[in-house]
Amino acid sequence: MSAIEITDPRDPRVAPFVSLTEAQLRQGPEAVGGEAVFIAESPKVIHVALDAGLVPLALLAEERHLCGDAAPVLERCPADMPVYTGSRQVLEAITGYRLTRGVLCAMRRPVLPSVADICNGEAARVAVVDGVCDTTNIGSIFRAAAAMGIDGVLLTPTSCDPLNRRSVRVSMGNVFLVPWTWLDAPVESLGQYGFRTVALALTDKSVSIDDPQLKAEPRLALVLGTEGDGLAPEVIAATDYTARIPMHNGVDSLNVASAAAVAFWELRRRPDGKGQA
Repeated sequence: MSAIEITDPRDPRVAPFVSLTEAQLRQGPEAVGGEAVFIAESPKVIHVALDAGLVPLALLAEERHLCGDAAPVLERCPADMPVYTGSRQVLEAITGYRLTRGVLCAMRRPVLPSVADICNGEAARVAVVDGVCDTTNIGSIFRAAAAMGIDGVLLTPTSCDPLNRRSVRVSMGNVFLVPWTWLDAPVESLGQYGFRTVALALTDKSVSIDDPQLKAEPRLALVLGTEGDGLAPEVIAATDYTARIPMHNGVDSLNVASAAAVAFWELRRRPDGKGQA
């Protein structure tokens, strides 16, 4: 495939890589070929996305990477896919920062599963992300979810899009490995799928995260709150359990992504699917 050189950062052909907002990318008409897209950054992340079956639509790479880091990516892409290139200076002007290994790929947004798709079947541990809007935290939560064997992630509409460019990069592509979708219903609606819910919050009724009863639950949804205020009282009241992470030295809380990783590990499923290993 022949690369198209970009010399003007304002070239409309590379608009999806810089000037379109995340909302515009999701809506599609102004993006690549009228499709809803997201941007994957760095060869490693792009390879993970391709392994997961996601479809590449256009690629932007620094000139020197076309025969280097981008070459294995290009071998896996359609021969007629647009490939744009430019100097490091032009790419920095397009994106506003120095690219990680100089490669970006616009990819078709996948069709999301339903809540029932994620919660039915053999799912034993799911995460509910309520109102977390920091892209770095979302990416870190997905990385931890993939590493700790979480079966799915459900996000309230007030949470950040996991396919935000930074979220994808921080997750190291793990956002493509964990099924996820939006949860428009209240947390207690997960009961219809056989899930008990546990809010991670500091209250007078909080049990320790290593409580044996929690670990023994065959199906458990871990509910995580916002970075600043945590979970709303009404959300906590609607859950079956409230749990805290025991801490030392007067520390009362962790960053939501760090707390998620601890909780995912502590409450991971056993090999028989009924609690912790």
